[in-house]
Amino acid sequence: MIPESAPFNEEQRAWLNGFFAGLTGMKPGADTSQVTQALAGNLGGGVAVAEEEVEEDFEWHDASLPIVDRMEMAEGKPTERKLMAAMAQLDCGSCGYVCQTYGEAIANGEETNLTLCSPGGKETKQMIKKILAERDSSETSNGATASANGSAAARNGKAAQWSRSNPFTAKLLESRELNVEGSAKDTRHVVIDLSGSGLKYDVGDALGVFPQNCGDLATRVIDAMAADPNISVTTPSGETKSLLNALCEDYCLKDPSDELIELLIDRISDDSAKETLRTMLDAGVPDGFDVLDVFEVAKGATVAGTEVIETLDPLNPRLYSIASSMKQVGDQVHLTVGKVVYEREGRVRKGVASTMLAERVAEGETVRVFVQPNHAGFTVPSDPKTPMIMVGPGTGIAPFVAFLQERAETKADGKNWLFFGDQHEAFDFLYREELEAYQSAGLLTRLDTAFSRDSDKKVYVQDRMRENAAELWQWLQEGAAFYVCGDASRMAKDVDRALQEVVADQGKMSDEEAAAYVKELSSSGRYHRDGY
Repeated sequence: MIPESAPFNEEQRAWLNGFFAGLTGMKPGADTSQVTQALAGNLGGGVAVAEEEVEEDFEWHDASLPIVDRMEMAEGKPTERKLMAAMAQLDCGSCGYVCQTYGEAIANGEETNLTLCSPGGKETKQMIKKILAERDSSETSNGATASANGSAAARNGKAAQWSRSNPFTAKLLESRELNVEGSAKDTRHVVIDLSGSGLKYDVGDALGVFPQNCGDLATRVIDAMAADPNISVTTPSGETKSLLNALCEDYCLKDPSDELIELLIDRISDDSAKETLRTMLDAGVPDGFDVLDVFEVAKGATVAGTEVIETLDPLNPRLYSIASSMKQVGDQVHLTVGKVVYEREGRVRKGVASTMLAERVAEGETVRVFVQPNHAGFTVPSDPKTPMIMVGPGTGIAPFVAFLQERAETKADGKNWLFFGDQHEAFDFLYREELEAYQSAGLLTRLDTAFSRDSDKKVYVQDRMRENAAELWQWLQEGAAFYVCGDASRMAKDVDRALQEVVADQGKMSDEEAAAYVKELSSSGRYHRDGY
């Protein structure tokens, strides 16, 4: 009766078999379905016999699939699964969950912030709202969620008090430029002091940074609504602040919410402006369009600051891949941050967190941070002998600096291969000295670079992969783990496509066989992507 796979030794199994045989009147060797029925009958039907849990197959859980295809696959599924399919499918943890648990948390009402999926961006936000709007009120959700901070608590012990909901106030020690003068970019190596926090992190984790909006932008928004910057308002956390401070510290001024647009439509008489705003409700706002832009479309709208903030999305933390190993840097955490500044419609736009870290917080001043543990196995292999292939152009190099530090400190003897790319070798070779030192020391077995603006023909990391296809395939055959970090919408997809091409060509496989091979790399824990 008791199967050999049950967690009992031979003596225990024999005793249990005898006990159940006596209880049910069944002979040893009886059909197990008969035993189940007999148990239910003898116990008055009061015992529910556990059924084997069926593992769900989330066929849409593939970052290479467009959102339209993912939603088709999830058609007819419960709301929490449709919401999961709307996510970027990276399990990156930037939302504080993984794709499945974030969808479940929204479905059961535990999470009300619908804008946490950074890699999914606007299309994910719009799809989430559509799914919720269409949800049948009689549908029930079975989505029990597990907050990502649970794993942080387990790791950090006494430091578990520091989390997304209660960040640690840390001192900024350094924000130095990595690009050389002449570069079109401003990439920073940022050093933050965690002393006294008790916070711990592993390589592959991210640091959550709570940004503050530029004061000039907040002031211009207040002027556009003709409000008093000093009126008291209540923030989402229940604090009372001036309107100006609240807009700087608590509300997103980058992405206008549907609720704000609807409010302004009701408060203007200009038919053309109303039509423009209605189009944005249907199709989404244009890229780069922010809260101030909406007010400029709705000139003359009469609104109160207190009602405007009720329509704004909260200012979410920004998550940055950690570029250091605690084994080397101690109670510090290092980041690689690309400063975002561009002009649109005659106005300079600034990345809220990147410009804060680059220019608005001085060394010695503080920022609010928390550790976001990695959920998808994006860390160095547990076996120090396992080879690593790392693809990280631009700021995507950050976690691989940490990986190399970790392997240096643990004296891991596995081979390491890094593909790095950027615009110009002379100006944009981030961490060049460190990487070349690792190469000279033998820690970095191979370093292949691609600088796209140094020749007439643009060359990218995926091109270098194809050029080195034979050796890349050999490393995979030796059991290498493959990692990609960077732009999820373009670069990561291009690298995935190149990887499948290498596998098909070198492994003499069809496209379908190569796709299956790469999928198996992922499911077996040898292919990891960290996208943003």
